[in-house]
Amino acid sequence: MRVILATNSKRRHDIFNTVGIKYEVVTSDVDEISNAKKPDEYVKELSKNKAEAVSEKLKDKAVIVSADTIVYMDGKTYEKPKNKREAFESMKEMSGKKTYVYTGMTVKDTYQNKTVTLCDVCAVFVREMTDDEIKWYVDNQENILDISGYAMLGKADLFLEKIEGDYNTLFGISPAKVYEVLKSFGYKLADFT
Repeated sequence: MRVILATNSKRRHDIFNTVGIKYEVVTSDVDEISNAKKPDEYVKELSKNKAEAVSEKLKDKAVIVSADTIVYMDGKTYEKPKNKREAFESMKEMSGKKTYVYTGMTVKDTYQNKTVTLCDVCAVFVREMTDDEIKWYVDNQENILDISGYAMLGKADLFLEKIEGDYNTLFGISPAKVYEVLKSFGYKLADFT
């Protein structure tokens, strides 16, 4: 069984490696643009677009898994910042507040012509941060321009008070949710490990 993970995200690769799912990487290269207003619809649309784009690239059948993640708070979507100043402003807005991480996931099975798109969300409580702490974080966090808001297992861990929900959702994909979909398609673990 061929599994395609439609992402360059090292965190998503690490999650699949940890649970033992064998996969190949084929990136979608689609523009991450959505007109959806609700955060769950937003990430679901983007993850589905990525799966469709990868499907069009493939000549052979496969199970394609794609995902998209954002941070959301007070009606605002936080995506990858354009520069360090924007990253600073985003963290300043999140300081001392409850934020939400939304991850949309799509499993597209071209063997059976089935597709499921879902969303998982978890809450992250950010401690109050001083401007100096935010500046330190923005200046010292690797790949600050490649993440939405804060990097879990990064320097932001100093400022995150607690998490409610599936921990892996913070890293951009829930293997438990993906496996639920695969089981609903009739697959067993042995098909992917």
